[in-house]
Amino acid sequence: MKSVINPHRGSGLHGDAVFDAPAPSIAADAVEALLQRCPVAAPTPLIDAGGLAQALGVAKAYIKDERARMGLGSFKALGAAYVIAHQAAATAASDMSTALSGRTYVTASAGNHGMSVAAGARVFGADAVVYLADTVPESFAQRLRDKGAEVRREGSDYATSMDGAERAARDEGFTLLSDSSWHGYMDLPWRLMEGYLAMAAETVRQMPEPPTHIYLQAGVGGLAGAAAAFFREAWGDAPQIIVVEPENAPALIESIQVGRVVDTAGADSHMGRLDCKTPSAIALRGLSRDADQFVTISEAEGEAVLPLLAREGLDTSSSGGAGVAAVLAAPPEDARILCILSEAPA
Repeated sequence: MKSVINPHRGSGLHGDAVFDAPAPSIAADAVEALLQRCPVAAPTPLIDAGGLAQALGVAKAYIKDERARMGLGSFKALGAAYVIAHQAAATAASDMSTALSGRTYVTASAGNHGMSVAAGARVFGADAVVYLADTVPESFAQRLRDKGAEVRREGSDYATSMDGAERAARDEGFTLLSDSSWHGYMDLPWRLMEGYLAMAAETVRQMPEPPTHIYLQAGVGGLAGAAAAFFREAWGDAPQIIVVEPENAPALIESIQVGRVVDTAGADSHMGRLDCKTPSAIALRGLSRDADQFVTISEAEGEAVLPLLAREGLDTSSSGGAGVAAVLAAPPEDARILCILSEAPA
């Protein structure tokens, strides 16, 4: 495990270092008000996992369980689908089921983000096109088709499939809906991150006491950036916030060390949902202000925690359990930990 203390804590990176990205939203009330109009929206549980705490060697282990979020199997249900719902609500259409008729959303995905785009588009009458790399299993492609999405294959990795999505948005007039942000592309990913605040707000209400340590797994950093901003607003500076990445995809930890958005390289990670080589500029801006520490875990460390979680009835993937894996690798003494179980097992 590699660990870096955040030298920008409190002030954060801004300006050219993050392409003038805005700070993450903390307006959870607006998100929850819109979600109340969705018939499948409901809070997910916070689990006081006593057996897990004992096995990890910490005082308390609280697990926010996102595996059943809105029937889509992950926290991502709160992201792209929220953006689409927000745009539908702005149309003032009398029939929300056709509010976005004629619009097509396009994205690239290695997992749950594509499901959120497909589900959101279907609810409000839009179409969805999802680009997948050739390495993404056909079983996932079929799940997207079952949600009404058109699936297109391009390239051998996520970056190449994203190139295809961007080209389709430009050439075919589609709306690009990525869960990352970069120079010139900020508005929709900022709104997407705002959707994740529903999970953070639920967690704050459900916690019987503030945690001492919060572990947030990160790919491009959207979940981590949104949650960290809200947790700082709710609990102040006391909790230690630790961002966890695969060592094969150290996008945030290397960017923090350099002091700007950087592209990284590495072998493919088995933590596929976290296998992102470039951070979201919005997420990096927020986490550079709010996170205390950045760590990377090895492939072996990501896998080692899965049997332990399964024994506690918390089956997930190595991406979903990455925060807990970081605790297992280096447990803090007398800690009340908070981790996000971000997805159901594949």
